[in-house]
Amino acid sequence: MLLLFDDGSSELYVKRRHFLRAMTTASIAVPILTACGGSSNSGARGSSNPPVADTEVSFIHGVASGDPLDDRVILWTRVTPEPEFAGAINVLCEVAEDPEFDMIVLSEVFTTNAERDYTVKFDAAGLLSEQRYWYRFSVGSQQSPVGRAQTLPMPGQYAERLRYAVCSCSSYPHGYFSVYRMIANRSDLDFVLHLGDYIYEYGDGEYGDNPARLLDPPHEILVLDDYRRRYAHYRKDADLQAAHLIHPFITIWDDHESANDSYKDGAENHSEGEGEWLARKTQAIQAYFEWMPIRPPTESEDRIYRAFRYGDLADFIMLDTRLEGRVKQLENPVDPARSDARDLLGQTQKEWFKNKLATAQGQWKFVGQQVMFAQLQLLEIQRLLPGVPTNDFSPLVAVNMDQWDGYPVEREEILDFVEDNAISNMVVLTGDIHTSWASELYKSSAVLTGGVLDEPLGVEFVAPSVTSPGFPDGAAELVSAVLPVVNPHMKYTDLKNHGFILMDVTHQRAQAEFYYAENIDSAEQSGVESSKVKRLAVNSGSSRLVEDTPVSYPKV
Repeated sequence: MLLLFDDGSSELYVKRRHFLRAMTTASIAVPILTACGGSSNSGARGSSNPPVADTEVSFIHGVASGDPLDDRVILWTRVTPEPEFAGAINVLCEVAEDPEFDMIVLSEVFTTNAERDYTVKFDAAGLLSEQRYWYRFSVGSQQSPVGRAQTLPMPGQYAERLRYAVCSCSSYPHGYFSVYRMIANRSDLDFVLHLGDYIYEYGDGEYGDNPARLLDPPHEILVLDDYRRRYAHYRKDADLQAAHLIHPFITIWDDHESANDSYKDGAENHSEGEGEWLARKTQAIQAYFEWMPIRPPTESEDRIYRAFRYGDLADFIMLDTRLEGRVKQLENPVDPARSDARDLLGQTQKEWFKNKLATAQGQWKFVGQQVMFAQLQLLEIQRLLPGVPTNDFSPLVAVNMDQWDGYPVEREEILDFVEDNAISNMVVLTGDIHTSWASELYKSSAVLTGGVLDEPLGVEFVAPSVTSPGFPDGAAELVSAVLPVVNPHMKYTDLKNHGFILMDVTHQRAQAEFYYAENIDSAEQSGVESSKVKRLAVNSGSSRLVEDTPVSYPKV
């Protein structure tokens, strides 16, 4: 029946909205939904009495929403029972069209327990497209904060404009999460793309040493309970909670959600004395799906590569360049094996990626992924700056073979596919290296040989970190000045400041605005933005970057 309304016509679109509104407010029998993990729930839509627990609970980790579609969104919370309690808890989730909850459209009861670390995840379906909702969880009289969620326009529906934030890399001991507060302060965003390194696996003093930002657990995390405790510790942060409270998140993991420089069969930061890698990876993935507002995995796979459509304006293709198919990184950039066809995506994901690029219907194709796609020539920079200590290059040298430069044959295959299929308006969005970059994308034959740079095949914007360190003062400015000399495809870098990218998208152009925190050393200055702002745009039909474009304005 609903398929009749998928042609995008305005008349049928209105009918579909009225139909869904009736379905979500009528007092009729409906199927019982299940909580994350598969247990049946005892509640049904229309229930208004909060369930009573056998223990006092709290909602100290806040609430979150994520993976929005045109008719549904994931809603998340975690209930914290008294320390000695080990039973099951029934949790009521209510979704409303208003913050006062006068117009409740969904009401479900979920059962959670220690097996899922008392997390609750609700795939709230049957919602209206392109609409804001408010949601809350309760156990008896104990109630969570009220969160705000948002659905996407229907695929193919005209969408005038899109605004979202892009961020990554939040090392807790390196400073306060001021950047998350900056994102929370922008109430007009449609969602947040988090490109990984949401947590870090290290222990106290192993990476960052702010005595006011100690970790739990204090040691390196290795097993399921460790990973759960680390997520719980992060999710107590008020700035991070604020961002989740107001915006849906679309997330992918990078390496530190498991271990540094991880790949399919191991990680740089995993030794034989730390147990079997497969067990550690499996438990890290379990904790990620428990604690993040991401749609639950199927019984047969736990992949995170997936796609989203924002009306007729944009397709989002989210990749896993970390755990799905990556073979071990090479240690030496001059290793002859670098010229071999080595997997970063894995064959199954690569074919899926190509298909999504080729069949995308949106004006823009945004590719969210973990590691820098553009070529980066580092050795030449070190020769041009002989007085800069080698360890000042560590933020990049340490990960160079970890990014697409370590898998150049597969990158060239992707670029050949883009060129051969005349795929336009591709924008790659990247995290991982704690610094800001904007590059035009070309084949290696042009960039690495100093050839003529013809029309680019796409652009890449690399987001700065929330807190994780970049280059030291002095070295950051020197390297930024020299980078374009040997990397002419790179149009902008900032190698030390922390912040996020605001993407403002219309049918005519996609604009990246780099915003930075004044500092991350003071809780009192959380959310205070620096005066430094950089804007670059790419016009539809051309992949040339245009600098210093006019600042965008908030959505009404």
